Parts: sequence; structure tokens; C-alpha cells
Amino acid sequence: MTRRDTPAPEVPLDFPREWYEFTDPDDPEHIIRADLTWLLSRWNCVFGTPACRGIIAGRESDGCCTHGAYLSDDADRENLAAGVAQLTADDWQFHAEGSADDPLGAGGYLEEVDDPDTGDSAGDAAGDSGSEPALKTRLHDGACIFLNRPGFAAGRGCALHSMALRRGIEPLTVKPEVCWQLPLRREQEDVERPDGSEVLRTTLTEFDRRGWGEGGHDLDWYCSGSPDAHTGARRVYESYRPELIALIGEPAYELLAEACRLRADLGLVAVHPATAAATERRATDIKYEQL
Repeated sequence: MTRRDTPAPEVPLDFPREWYEFTDPDDPEHIIRADLTWLLSRWNCVFGTPACRGIIAGRESDGCCTHGAYLSDDADRENLAAGVAQLTADDWQFHAEGSADDPLGAGGYLEEVDDPDTGDSAGDAAGDSGSEPALKTRLHDGACIFLNRPGFAAGRGCALHSMALRRGIEPLTVKPEVCWQLPLRREQEDVERPDGSEVLRTTLTEFDRRGWGEGGHDLDWYCSGSPDAHTGARRVYESYRPELIALIGEPAYELLAEACRLRADLGLVAVHPATAAATERRATDIKYEQL
């Protein structure tokens, strides 16, 4: 086994981060707090390459698609339905198995499951408590039904993502919300200031292993902390421009992007350790190749 075949160790979950806080130019009662250490990192999706080890041992080709995707709300379900309507059998390996008219019926692409937040079963959630059942994309042959497997003519990977790229549309418009946001995490909270006024504070940061709850520590591999995934030509704030605009709006994104550019020019103090490790690893590889 060569050095390139050996996964780089993931970095610890706790390390210094730099933050930038500013007011949304479209809403003076909306404060955005951005993790510059993450947004200026070189993380990029490495699905489909040897660098992606998959979150479950023995299912490396699944990437992070083994468990399927929980839907966040009605709008998320409607966006997914619109995306599914555009899929053909040429796009989607399991089109015949998942494209029934009723997405929750036999041959559909959704299933009701235990609520990930409350632990209630789908049946309990629909009962006296008044809460809605939790919906997620159905599993087929051990992974998300939208995951095209190795050997499929159109290539492996998310059928929705591939279809969007082929049609020239943003993948975030057709994929479940959790899928297009990862590994970016948005948290929102109402904050009371000392004078009694309230603002909405949006925090943009890394969705690391802890974002999955206790189960996140059991994942066999996770990309956000792996130097093997911090090899992007562009920084996260650039490569995730469409996603960030969807989360905070274009005027706020432009202010954030300018702050990121200025911070990069000055030199980030708290560089993401996975990006630093990847940079050092590349420099070492180049050195050995020159010998």
C-alpha cells in the first residue's frame, strides 16, 4: 500500500476558529455569524474518487448516501417531487422501483420512519401528539433509492444531482435540503439583546460528525475533517456560492464573500487543520516526487 492509498487521519473536532458577524443588508433584524475557518477551507466533495471512503465500512461506493435523506418540511418534499418528475430511466437506475405515482405507496421513493428528533415512530407521530410522521427517501438494496450504483450506464452517484447538471440547473433545486447543504450547517436562533430588542441570528459553520448526534461518532469515515477531502481548487465560500445564497440571500452573500476575500488576503490565523494537513501532505508528495 502506497502513501496515496493510506487515508490521512481525520483532525480532532475541537480547534480554533475565526468568526465574522455582520448585519443582513436586507434585514436590520437579521445577524449572520459566519465561520471563516470553514468557509475559507479547501474542502470539496470527493465522491466517486478513491479519497471518498464512505460513511459505512464495506459500502465505500455509497459515499454519504447509505442512510437516505430526511425531509425537513413540505417545501422540501415539493422540491423533491418536482425533481423526481424530471428523472427518466436513463437518469435513474431504480426508476422502475421508485417512480410510482404515490411516493409513499408501493414502488414510491419515500418512507415513514422513526422521527430522528423525538424518537417517535411514524405511527406515534401521526397519532394523538399531533406531530407529523418523519419522511425520508426510501432505501433500496441497502442505500438511498436515488443512488445510482457502480456500473450504471449514466454513472454512479445521486440521480437527481446528475440530472440537474445535465439539464444545466442547480442541484439544490431538486435534491433534499439536507443533501445540498452538507457539510455546511445553518443554525438559527432568536437572540435578545441587552436593550430588550430581538434579532434573528443565523450561524453558518461546518457540519462535522457532531451534527449527526451521537451516531456521528460511529461513522466509519467523514469528509469534513479528512485532509483527503480538503483538496479543492476553490474555497468553500466560492464553491458553495449557490447554496449560501439559498441560505442567506444574495446581498448578504456578497458581503460575506467580500469579507472572505479580504481575510484570505490578510492571511487566516485559524486555518482549518484538515486544509493545513492536506497542504503539508501535497508539499511532501511533491518533494518526494522530485527526488
